[in-house]
Amino acid sequence: MPQFRNPFPAFLTARPAAWIGTSLSLAIGLLFYLGTLKSIEDDAGQRFAGHARNAQGTISARLKSYSDVLRGMASLFSTTEHVTRAQFHTYVEGLGLPLYFPAIASINFARSFSDPERAAIERSLQEENPPDPGTGTPFKIYPPGRRAEYSVLVFVEPPATWANMLGLDLAFNPLVRPSLTALRDTGVLVSSGMPIAAMSGPNRTGLAMRLPVYRPRAPIVTLEQRRQGYLGSVGLAFNVQQLVQGVLAEMPIKNVRLTLIDQAIGVDQRRGRVLFDSIATATNPAPLPVASGNRFSNTLLVDFNGRTWQATFSVARRDMYSGFEEYLPWLAALAGFVTTMLLYALFQAMSRSRQRAITLAKGMTRELRESQAKLQLSHQSLRRLAAHAEQIKEGERKRIAREIHDDLGQNLLALRIEVDMLAMRTREHHPRLHARARATLMQIDATIRSVRQIINDLRPNVLDLGLSAAVEWQIGEFERCNGIACVLIDEHQEFALHDHCATAFFRILQESLSNIVRHAHASAVRVELNVAGNRLSMTVSDNGVGLQANMRQKSGSFGLVGIEERIRILGGSFGISSASGAGTTVCISVPLDQRTQHDAQALRIASGQPALA
Repeated sequence: MPQFRNPFPAFLTARPAAWIGTSLSLAIGLLFYLGTLKSIEDDAGQRFAGHARNAQGTISARLKSYSDVLRGMASLFSTTEHVTRAQFHTYVEGLGLPLYFPAIASINFARSFSDPERAAIERSLQEENPPDPGTGTPFKIYPPGRRAEYSVLVFVEPPATWANMLGLDLAFNPLVRPSLTALRDTGVLVSSGMPIAAMSGPNRTGLAMRLPVYRPRAPIVTLEQRRQGYLGSVGLAFNVQQLVQGVLAEMPIKNVRLTLIDQAIGVDQRRGRVLFDSIATATNPAPLPVASGNRFSNTLLVDFNGRTWQATFSVARRDMYSGFEEYLPWLAALAGFVTTMLLYALFQAMSRSRQRAITLAKGMTRELRESQAKLQLSHQSLRRLAAHAEQIKEGERKRIAREIHDDLGQNLLALRIEVDMLAMRTREHHPRLHARARATLMQIDATIRSVRQIINDLRPNVLDLGLSAAVEWQIGEFERCNGIACVLIDEHQEFALHDHCATAFFRILQESLSNIVRHAHASAVRVELNVAGNRLSMTVSDNGVGLQANMRQKSGSFGLVGIEERIRILGGSFGISSASGAGTTVCISVPLDQRTQHDAQALRIASGQPALA
């Protein structure tokens, strides 16, 4: 019975060497651990920063949509000075606030007038607004008292919730009065930054925006003209929590903390008011900051009509890691430790073996043969891995292209139909909205074209029509994109070819044409596709500068190596001929009969079986 022979006797018997190898392996394993951990953290941090920027953009877009609602309301009053309560109600009801703007709680119009006009305007408002059905109290302006200027809420929607606000003089509040004066004199949208008392409380903040309304066709170029033509202001109130929580719900990350702080100085001379904190509760409306040592944090700015909001997004690092990423640093450390131990042991064994080279010549020969066998097995394993990786890559390309076509493509088409309908319905009555809808429609069309191009780049559908059609399509795309004349010589013979073989031919053609664009400086390309016997051949020639002698061994260049490996997996042959200044010709050939010895060998390698001797 043969005895077990220790391959590393010197290493295991030399204690100092063992300690050095162990220490070195631990150090390398630690470096692998730290490097992998840093890479995972950087990647997770970048992903989180991207999600935070998307959320910031969504918040800004929603705030802008609220400003657009106000501008639409102002345009209603620009058509006629005498807008009735019923017209105002119909317009607001048509906006569909609960469906399209759920965070907006109220829309109103405040009429501005002086004290001499009060009696006449109050009588007209009493005629238009019936007495309160519960108390019989007629419409009146409050708080009571005489003032030089008034800004009275005369329209409030929805009336069921905000009926008690009718008649409120906004100008009575000294904190609101400067904002009303500013919007009247500047003609721009204004927000005081003061929370609305009726909508605010623990972990609840209601804010308002107001836009001036001037009499139809009144000149508003100078300050005096704006004051003379000032009719009043339209405003809306919205719930910050409902606005922001909707954005957080759309983020693909869970347990994200968002703190929204108003950094602008308000009319109450206060800065740094907390508008929203996603972890605040009614019992703990002002939670303490969470330690940032093990959290990702990103602070971005949101513009709210000239006021700067500071949006701070944070999340625990573990919430950004997948289950595999949590263990990957330890696996890297283990791999580094084991690999270093093996390399160190091999180094020690080779050092000792060199001293006994003559006496152990036969043993070294035997070990060399064993190493060659292992190398052959390793080479075959790499071939299997390459074939498997190629199959996975092409399968993933096909799957991704299919999912983009089935999901994203269909959704974009549905969205285009909806926007087209919106454009048609707004063509005559809402020219501005119609223009915006047409612009959106053009953007959707551009996106659909981009999606189609991405699908073609992943896996052109023309491959399903056969290799000849795919080659002809690729050559046409090559000429169109690069302006290089390309001639296809195809005998148009019928031949049966497996899908993975056709895909490989197509990818080889793509790689060859790409190399011509990058390196050949050619003006003409010739592609021949023909069948001879039971073999399919393809030749790609150009009239470029030719291939330099050292180009195939250039570091970091794997194009020709990849082509050669693809052909070997299929059991085919690969050849390249070139001369300086005389162009380059690439020839590939594979058997059509998939039962030939070479292809059977390739199929065994691709399926994970050991290659035949």
